[in-house]
Amino acid sequence: MEKKRTAAEKGMAGGEGRSMKWVYGKQDWKTFERGLENCYLMTNGLGGYSSLTMTGAAARGDHAFFMACTEAPNHRYNLIHRLEEEITIGGKTCMISSQEYADGSRQEGYRFLSEFSWEDTPVWRFHIHGVEIEKEAAMRQGENTIAVRWRAANRTRTRVRLAVTPYFRFAEKGKDICEDQEYKRGKAASEHPFYRSASIESRGISMDFYTNGRIEGMPEKVQKYYYASDACDGRTAEGMAKAVHRIARWVEPGESADLELLYTLNPLQKRSSGIAEKKEYTRLTVRQILDEEKQRRTGLAKRAGFLSETASFLAKSADQFLSERKSTGGKTILAGYPFFEDWGRDTMIALPGVCLSTGRYEEAKSILRTFAVYEKDGLMPNLFPEGEDEPVYNTVDASLLFVNCVFLYYNRTEDRDFVQEVYPVMRRIIENYKKGTKYGIRMDSDGLLLAGEDLDQVTWMDVRAGEILPTPRHGKPVEVNAYWYNALRIMEKFAPLCGESKKEFADLAEKVKMSFGSSFWMDEGHCLKDVISGTDADSQIRCNQIWAVSMPFTMLEEEKERQIVDTVFEKLYTPYGLRTLDPEDPQFHPVYEGEMLKRDMAYHQGTVWAYPLGGYYLAYLKVHHFSREAENLVKAQLEVLESAMREGCIGQLPEIYDGENPVSSKGCFAQAWSVGELLRVYEALERS
Repeated sequence: MEKKRTAAEKGMAGGEGRSMKWVYGKQDWKTFERGLENCYLMTNGLGGYSSLTMTGAAARGDHAFFMACTEAPNHRYNLIHRLEEEITIGGKTCMISSQEYADGSRQEGYRFLSEFSWEDTPVWRFHIHGVEIEKEAAMRQGENTIAVRWRAANRTRTRVRLAVTPYFRFAEKGKDICEDQEYKRGKAASEHPFYRSASIESRGISMDFYTNGRIEGMPEKVQKYYYASDACDGRTAEGMAKAVHRIARWVEPGESADLELLYTLNPLQKRSSGIAEKKEYTRLTVRQILDEEKQRRTGLAKRAGFLSETASFLAKSADQFLSERKSTGGKTILAGYPFFEDWGRDTMIALPGVCLSTGRYEEAKSILRTFAVYEKDGLMPNLFPEGEDEPVYNTVDASLLFVNCVFLYYNRTEDRDFVQEVYPVMRRIIENYKKGTKYGIRMDSDGLLLAGEDLDQVTWMDVRAGEILPTPRHGKPVEVNAYWYNALRIMEKFAPLCGESKKEFADLAEKVKMSFGSSFWMDEGHCLKDVISGTDADSQIRCNQIWAVSMPFTMLEEEKERQIVDTVFEKLYTPYGLRTLDPEDPQFHPVYEGEMLKRDMAYHQGTVWAYPLGGYYLAYLKVHHFSREAENLVKAQLEVLESAMREGCIGQLPEIYDGENPVSSKGCFAQAWSVGELLRVYEALERS
């Protein structure tokens, strides 16, 4: 087989690797509320992250300046919730940080904020009565370490004082502190040749910090916050944090000075005990951490090798979902921030774009190998084990998509040894799906797959609200059977590589093809049934049918595929994603907001999801034979993604939008499969 040279591989051989920079100004925070609309995201490759609004406020309970992860990727602790920053000029103190409080009051430092930018690190620039302050932060990869630097240029005729007060939680992600929670300051685990050092401890967690500023003790101070972004979704709208010290530095008239601050979870105990390494680390500076991260992210864009600046930035965004997983000893993909963990289905959908389109083949192989180890009864884990817990296997599509991922990986690497290594796993998947496995997953006499039973929702439209199934899809889901056929054709290709006959897979694939065409096609709708269940759900027009056109191996004649693409465009397409249900359907829910039950009833009942847009564009290009006209149209339609990446989480793509008028992102503000699937589209355009 001739190895296809991807855009990523071209980039590694000398591609552009260009990326964009997002710049915001005062027009983007005309009001306090406007300043809460967008946030940044930094990650550390362990599941830890830093995310606040671009004005520096915590607008969610899950916002944190320093969300550490003590056991990758899900044991997260909100250590530093926010930073309160102030400057004193001529005896007058001005707050430059912003925050909304539970009592209705506000800290409005955004009025002094002139610019916020995001390329590889978040950068804030303030102008206050003749003083310019530039703030920049970064997390260190593979460590629970965060660094921040304030650079103050004093153009006044008086001495000025910059002071920063960290507000701590030391609480598990999603939980709050209690007012009597104690925070003890002590000695740091190691000395630093350039910085003053100390530690802060609470709830059994000790965090060291290093600074070139003066560490000032203060009486404990509790702040109670209001979270506007949580309140509108019916989540807990208030929370607390506590301060026990501040860091300060003076800047003389006409001079400039840096205030540097580094927080870390005892890194010396996690590194080699070699004296040389200890000395090397204790000399680590904030500047080095900032420079390291910028160089690392630049390297990611170069490695991906996209010509498109948008795609180059998405390649860096994709990296934020990759994490270590301690329980398996391999890599994993986090489904989305700030809510989701690593899920099997999400991983298998996201992996081709997040890893393969960006040239990260070893990470892809590590993830696939981990899933292969945990296969059971033909099923792949939907949730990996934590501690004593067993994996959860309630997904029908993850196993079939695993086969697809192995195929896509092989197409890029020609790694025959790996195919042979996981071939027994793939064969067990096919055999168990044929004879029947858990959750009602089995092959019917016509060769098509059945899935789902009782209250178990096993497709991606899997919401369950108590005993309510808002989107019941028990029966033969259309995308699952598209994945089934695709997996059989892949096994037909792989069998000779592994010393087996391809006939059984080829024969069954032909049977599935015949049954699929006769069972799913609707002449009157010019599209496919969403499910075969004998209910009204069968004829609902949903986005799931697009994967019957976009997968590597598909079953329908070209004219029917073209009709599907046209119907999906007519009924479901928006520039930000595909609707999950036709707006003319009586069950269509146009808005995702409010209490959990209300959100659950809308989740797959009309909301716009970004990730199916990837399948749509790939299908459109396919049915139009990647013509110049088709490629130009897709490129033009993709331009709106730059607007999407400016809103919500800057440089990322979200989970969902409202179904009727998709203008503001909802759900997770950064979603792995949204980024991954659109990266596949960019790759297809640049490779064709």
